[in-house]
Amino acid sequence: MFWTRADGAGQPKQLTQSKGFQIPASFSPDGKRLAYHDFTSSNGQIWTVPVDDNGRQLRAGKPEQFLKSQFEDSFAAFSPDGRWLAYASNESGRDEVYVRAFPVPAAGQGGKTQISNSGGIAPVWSRNGSELLYYAGDQIMTVSYSVRGDTFLADKPRAWAENATVRQAREAVDCDNCFDLSPDGKRVAVLTPVEQEPPTEEHEVVFLFNFFDELQRRVPAEK
Repeated sequence: MFWTRADGAGQPKQLTQSKGFQIPASFSPDGKRLAYHDFTSSNGQIWTVPVDDNGRQLRAGKPEQFLKSQFEDSFAAFSPDGRWLAYASNESGRDEVYVRAFPVPAAGQGGKTQISNSGGIAPVWSRNGSELLYYAGDQIMTVSYSVRGDTFLADKPRAWAENATVRQAREAVDCDNCFDLSPDGKRVAVLTPVEQEPPTEEHEVVFLFNFFDELQRRVPAEK
């Protein structure tokens, strides 16, 4: 993975080294840890790495595997308070969205809370509320949640946006996580294909030669 300044100044610089394919996923709210997907093995896994920012560059520490799983885990997303990590896993036979405490308790893998109930990927946290959104087919779903001590409680999923545009966007641009929620939680930005321009009306153009002769014929000088 590489890093670069958000303002575009300077050149990208290497952050980590790997023999496989790595995809950055989510920074923790304090910016001190980065979750990413590592495809070195046959199944993609979620790893996190501490990141130090000295004001001039980023330096990565020792990577740590989030879960030691035989399934494919992806779409990691830190919660706004940094206490939880949402992700998608195919452990049930299809992709579903789950939430676990972060970091995983030392005593074991820790309990997980299943968020989606009919498939789901690409979780996105609301920044100013207690909602978690995700993709499910041609829908963007949302789930309200609450936290009691060390327990994450999720309500039943409901549709936030449901129309053909969402499905067409995923199919046309081949992108499974190309949406984001506005800071106020009222709008979603979705990458969609550009609609074709409607056909323009046909216009007839007439070229008139010897204009003044034609004008004199229509309007004689004596008039």
